[in-house]
Parts: sequence; structure tokens; C-alpha cells
Amino acid sequence: MDYLLVCTVALLAAGLTLISGFGLGTLLMPAFAVFFPPELAIGATAVVHLANSLFKLALIGRWADRALILAFGLPAIAGAILGATLLAGVATLPAIAAYALGPINARITPVALAIGTLIIAFAFLESSERFAATTVPKRAMPWGGLLSGFFGGLSGHQGALRSVFLIKSGTDPRQFAGTSATIAAMVDIARLAIYAAGAAFFTKDFASAAGVPWTLVAAACVAAFAGSAIGAKLIKKVTMHHVRRTVAALLALLGAAMIAGVI
Repeated sequence: MDYLLVCTVALLAAGLTLISGFGLGTLLMPAFAVFFPPELAIGATAVVHLANSLFKLALIGRWADRALILAFGLPAIAGAILGATLLAGVATLPAIAAYALGPINARITPVALAIGTLIIAFAFLESSERFAATTVPKRAMPWGGLLSGFFGGLSGHQGALRSVFLIKSGTDPRQFAGTSATIAAMVDIARLAIYAAGAAFFTKDFASAAGVPWTLVAAACVAAFAGSAIGAKLIKKVTMHHVRRTVAALLALLGAAMIAGVI
């Protein structure tokens, strides 16, 4: 059941990333969170996200805009380090409350509360046409990189903010795609380094064979590759409003369940 759910979400999420406005991490992390603690789900998602970003880099990385990588990508790395470090600290905090809901023993933890709130917020941001149409001045690029990198390191939600800034940079579609994939890979490498080096939850659970089944992560990577390849062939300049709204509603429910300590 875990392989079926995670791989299906990875396949669909990678394809929908190109046409629905949602990022891979936004959709995949809640699927991992069904089976693992939030902080562990973020680490697993980061591995899949990095693998998929590198796959896209091989296809479109040559179109990246070097000036944007310097102006936006370098601050994004700094932001990712800050966000990942904060996650490491929050993940070690004790539960706020515990209660029984029928057969379910729910625990409300600070990390689940924070990540669940971010899932809900970014689900609606990424489905909002008004947010997508937001304009920002070019001089704000470094701040945009810092902000998107921070949320990337904290919860994996980096795509929405990155797109808002880069789409206003004057690049053509190919440059936008190549630059976005390059910066996403940079942020993933930075946050994974922090998770592995200093985060207690990562070294204790994720890096051990008993933490996350690596075969599941590998299967999700392959499914994401397939989804990206299929999405690239089927992509059209059509926004799937109904898909975005449905996905936003489902993510909001998952975020609410995480906040309540049910998952």
C-alpha cells in the first residue's frame, strides 16, 4: 500500500508540476507523511525532489540564466540552510498535547503543527491565480531567493515563491525552466547537507537502514522521472483550474489532520 500510494503520487505530482502550478514537494511530502513523521517525510521528499531536479537539469539545465542563479540562487542556498537548521531544532521539541480519537492515539507536536500549517498555506497559495499574478521588482530577487530557500529548507515548499519571482525576471520559457531546475537542485543539496550533518531526526532515523526504506525512496524517484517525462510531452499552455482547486482542498485536509496529530 505504501509503495502504491507514494509512487502514484510521485508520478502524478511530477507530471502535474508542469501543468497545474503545484510543486513536486507540495504534493509528495504529504504522501510520505502518511507513513512517517513530518520531519522524516521532508527528508525523504528532499531526496526524491533532488533526484528529479537533477533529471530535469540533464534535459534543460543548459538554458539556465547564470545571472539569475547568482542573484536568486545563492541567497536561496543561505535561506535553505537557515530553514533546515530551524527544522532540526523544532523536530526535537516534545509533544504539546496528546488525546485519543476512537482507536487513534493522536499527538500534537510542534513540528507537525508547523508543517501542517505550511501545507495548508502553500496549497492555497499555489492554487491562487492572484498569487501567481503577483508582481515583484527585480531588485527584490535576492530577498525572494532567501525567502523561498528558507521555506524549502523548513518544509520543502520552495516552488511557489521561486516561481513568483523568476517568472517576472524577463526570461523566456526555456530559460525560466532551466533556471528554476538549477536553483531547486541547489536548495535541495544545501538542505540535505544540513539534514544529514546536524539534524538529530535525520541522523537517528533517516540515515539508518531502519529509518526510511530506501527502496521506497528509489521507487518514488523512478516514478517522478516517469511523471516528468510524460508531463513534458503532454504539457500545454492551459491551466487546470479544477485540478488545482481539488488538490488544494485535499492538501488542506491532510494539513489539518497533521495539525490535529492524527497523522
